[in-house]
Amino acid sequence: MTAKLCWLDLRAAGDTKRIVAEEAVHQRFDAVVAADPADLAGLPPTVTRVLVAGGNRLPDDLGPADLVLAGPGTPVDAGRHPGVRFGEWHDVTDRTSLDRACAAVRGDGVTLLSFADPTNIPMEIVLAAAARTAGTIITAAGGVDDALVHLSVLEHGPDGVLLTAPRPGDATRLAGLVRASSPKLDLVTVTVTGIRHVGAGERACVDTCSYLRPDEGILVGSWAKALLLCVSETHPLPYMPTRPFRVNAGAIMSYTLADAEHTRYLSELSAGDTVLAVGADGRTRKVTVGRVKIETRPLLAIDATAPDGEPVSLIVQDDWHVRVLGPGAAVLNTTALRPGDEILGHLPGRERHVGYPIDELCHER
Repeated sequence: MTAKLCWLDLRAAGDTKRIVAEEAVHQRFDAVVAADPADLAGLPPTVTRVLVAGGNRLPDDLGPADLVLAGPGTPVDAGRHPGVRFGEWHDVTDRTSLDRACAAVRGDGVTLLSFADPTNIPMEIVLAAAARTAGTIITAAGGVDDALVHLSVLEHGPDGVLLTAPRPGDATRLAGLVRASSPKLDLVTVTVTGIRHVGAGERACVDTCSYLRPDEGILVGSWAKALLLCVSETHPLPYMPTRPFRVNAGAIMSYTLADAEHTRYLSELSAGDTVLAVGADGRTRKVTVGRVKIETRPLLAIDATAPDGEPVSLIVQDDWHVRVLGPGAAVLNTTALRPGDEILGHLPGRERHVGYPIDELCHER
């Protein structure tokens, strides 16, 4: 996926202009936007200096601007300003302005869009109109949370976002969220040593807001240093339809990964949290939890050993339809496991305290 562009708008920054501009530069923002050329002075060449021209004509002096965005219909004589790129800005307020914006984004230039109404439908229409074009679309967002929503509209979102009312700290937060990646995990093959019926208890099904792939699930374990890959319910089952969003994960005290570094207990998860979806090849992505179903069921303990001798334990619902993944994304029914069978797992390698990895003495058994 192409990295999203982060732009910062100085026009409404007030007395914090210098502070937020320095922060944006430090966070390697791609562009800083201003209405006054003087506000662009002193910015380093590592950031694109963008001048937004109001009215129906360009100013005679563009200052240090690298890119100038003119309003709809504003005449542009690019020959008068060698070395300066030109694009357009559009305020989408009604059907007429929406049509103008759709026409603009079909070109190969830069288009800055703002939307008056609190709905994403106009943005969806513009992004659809721009499909397979070579231009760059930046959408104005009032805050970091709005910017993240923009970037997921029609799945891929615009090419970047402009923070229109930045406060100190916003650039740092946006950069961290937009540029965060979900690393590939090293998976190992653990060997089953036995399974045991351990009576009744509460188990958790984690229902996500995403379609999980047939070779994808979440890592779960009784001990934080050794987790097994429980597969999603994308595979057909007798007597019931598939639940491609669900992982029948394990007993409620089990650990899972909220991201590549931090663990959560299954009992702690609730709607709106994230868990790490993991593929059989180790690829990962964060998915949103829509619901956690905790119910009393018979439980089964799976005992295994990692290649380095590390003991592994997982307690799941005692039922044939609860499944884990083996090498090559083989789907294994847990009640049919036997000593010598192989399961994919992950060894985080460090103890945990409130989900954070730490180095201290800790025995789990």
